[in-house]
Amino acid sequence: MELEKIRNLSDTELNVEEHKAAEQLFRLRFQMKLGQSEGVKKLRGLKKDIARIKTISRERELKLHGEAPKAESAAPVKAAKAKKTKKEAR
Repeated sequence: MELEKIRNLSDTELNVEEHKAAEQLFRLRFQMKLGQSEGVKKLRGLKKDIARIKTISRERELKLHGEAPKAESAAPVKAAKAKKTKKEAR
């Protein structure tokens, strides 16, 4: 599955796709253990798809993609300004 296609899915669709891919991965591993299939390439692809889906869902959870990250560096700047004003007041 392509990255842009994954990014265009909603959160519920992402969960459904992740569940489907995990189930396919389980079935493929089971078949390989029984010696019925030699789908090593498909196995790797499914693992990567699951990782991509989880990465996108985590990005959305942290609101990293499409939005500016939280300004954590702003807090120390405010503290530094507060220190300057205290020094100026002396």
